[in-house]
Amino acid sequence: MSAITLRGIRKSYPNGPQILHGIDLDIREGEFIVIVGPSGCGKSTLLRLIAGLDREAEGDILISDRRVNALPPRDRDIAMIFQNYALYPHMTVRDNIAFGLELRRMPKAQRRAKAEAVAEVLQLTPFLDRKPGALSGGQRQRVAMGRAMARDTSIFLMDEPLSNLDNALRVALRTEIKDLHRQLGATIVYVTHDQTEALSLADRIAVLKGGHLQQFDTPDAIYDRPANMFVAGFLGQPAINFVPGEALGRSPHLTAGLRPEMLRLHASQPDGTSVQGRILMSEMSGAEVLIRCETTLGTMSVTCPRKALPPHTASFWIGYDANDALWFDTATGTRVAG
Repeated sequence: MSAITLRGIRKSYPNGPQILHGIDLDIREGEFIVIVGPSGCGKSTLLRLIAGLDREAEGDILISDRRVNALPPRDRDIAMIFQNYALYPHMTVRDNIAFGLELRRMPKAQRRAKAEAVAEVLQLTPFLDRKPGALSGGQRQRVAMGRAMARDTSIFLMDEPLSNLDNALRVALRTEIKDLHRQLGATIVYVTHDQTEALSLADRIAVLKGGHLQQFDTPDAIYDRPANMFVAGFLGQPAINFVPGEALGRSPHLTAGLRPEMLRLHASQPDGTSVQGRILMSEMSGAEVLIRCETTLGTMSVTCPRKALPPHTASFWIGYDANDALWFDTATGTRVAG
């Protein structure tokens, strides 16, 4: 059974551009779906349409097989978590978590018990009597998550919930969100522009560009078999290297995609195919080093274990296997068989 079904979703603003161009998605119950793409691609607009915060669009939106296009947000049985937390500064953590329950006229004792149970799951119990101003950014985001969880809904919509946090907190809360998904078994639709969040959190990823759905598949499939050059270039860090096909002995109508981890650095020319290069820049990230090189194939990025880095020389060789490359039609950008 589909938790959310989108059919032919098109959105334009009056006297403005078209934002979404016929989006079709089937989201299964219990899935963690990430909608990813660059700024302005329509991902937050799509989430607002699912939530009912924006209802002016063409197409059909079904939640649990019920068409909800005309329903207001309160009647869609969903919970939404925003990047700005949307907490009430004059209320305690306990009251913020329980606020939606108060609107539903749940008795006070039950509201309190529910808020405390949710706080226990989110490790917020010591902060129940504090106000948001006395909390860290990560704690505030957990309170926002708690308010959504208290509603006992089966669908959560998250709009860039970690974008205001520093990197260490983002990593920590990614783990917490994934653990919560396992505990609750809920359906989560999560919007981000951060490809690391997309690859680490999602069961499936929907990649948008300019309001068009580029690909909807598992993280492994999108990384290993991207539908086109945009998807290949958007997902993956460091970014993929694109090389003209003729440089690798293939048709000039093809473009090769070589991910940095596919390449190997050598102090001298190795057996097999290789290209000579010189270092433009190197960046250490713990055990690995990212090397940006100038080569006859253009500027390329290579990753290698720090301890395997060849001794510094004026030049070195980059070995590669053309059979490892992803191949794309240069004119259309569509991936083709190697």
